[in-house]
Amino acid sequence: MPKVVLCGYYGQGNAGDEALLVTLLQMLPATAEPIVLSHNPAVTAAAYGVKTAPHKSLQTLRAIAAADWFIWGGGSLMQDSTSLASPLYYGGLMKFAQWCGKKTMAWGQGIGPLNSAIAQWITRFALRSCKAVSVRDQASSDLLKTWRIDHILAPDPVWALAGIPLAQNLDQPHPRIAVNLRSHPSLTPARMSRLSTALQSLQRELQATIVLVPFQKSQDQAIAEQLYQALAEPKIIVAIEQPQQFKTLFSQVDFLIGMRLHSLIIAASAGCPCFALSYDPKVTQLQQQCQIPGFALTDLPENLEMITEQWRDSFTGGQGLVSQQQGDIQQNVDRHRFLLTSLLQ
Repeated sequence: MPKVVLCGYYGQGNAGDEALLVTLLQMLPATAEPIVLSHNPAVTAAAYGVKTAPHKSLQTLRAIAAADWFIWGGGSLMQDSTSLASPLYYGGLMKFAQWCGKKTMAWGQGIGPLNSAIAQWITRFALRSCKAVSVRDQASSDLLKTWRIDHILAPDPVWALAGIPLAQNLDQPHPRIAVNLRSHPSLTPARMSRLSTALQSLQRELQATIVLVPFQKSQDQAIAEQLYQALAEPKIIVAIEQPQQFKTLFSQVDFLIGMRLHSLIIAASAGCPCFALSYDPKVTQLQQQCQIPGFALTDLPENLEMITEQWRDSFTGGQGLVSQQQGDIQQNVDRHRFLLTSLLQ
């Protein structure tokens, strides 16, 4: 039974990264013994019933040294949009594992943005010695092609996330419009004010219930509470404990206005029509892949009626992914599973 260290942005309360971990655990062959590196190992162990080790500690290195495999488990670990800290840390762990003679894999990765030469060099250096690499978007694939690194391209693994029941189903009236916003430099106070006012108008026109959906409490909760105060009834802030419950939640709403990549992926996989507010190239790439309408936040219209009109038109005329699209995505996302089973069994 190979011991496999799973490394990602786990234990930080980010539902998207937790969904990646859950999906990875779903896809691991039963013969593998996972050890999850977590920023909150006790919470991760209790939530998923796995062995854990704390990130950024001597126990991290000991866990890697005692394992057979080391896997970057999905997400945008190698990016320097805020600082060099991520590529230095995650790249350093990957190289440590390789220097210890461990087999390594980069799984479900979104590579970049890599703005600095040093971040590009670290990423290329780490990936070149991996036994296998899978990426989730065309831009990452194109970059690895220029580096002549073999890899597979498949949709984000979270497309395969299985839903579980909510603690309590929604009982608010339809139509239900879900909203997910997160703090980010591109969501300036002026843009936040425009979105809030436009959302008030949309709620009045459609007589809608607004379902506010924080994905990471530290970055989303305050914004959800701000919107809650501005909106009329009916409205609700939904607290979700397990990432799989988001899929069930989105199956019970009629439309999502979302910033976070995984809010859009989980909603689309549940058949919910979406409208994206893009703050990052990965969101824009998803829009292109799935023909999801939306605005780049940096290009958010000044005209409030234009925002409301776009939302209204997308709500009234939009639909979720058709069955053929869903089928194609689910078939392709299974390539991540095949990569794990072919190497770990």
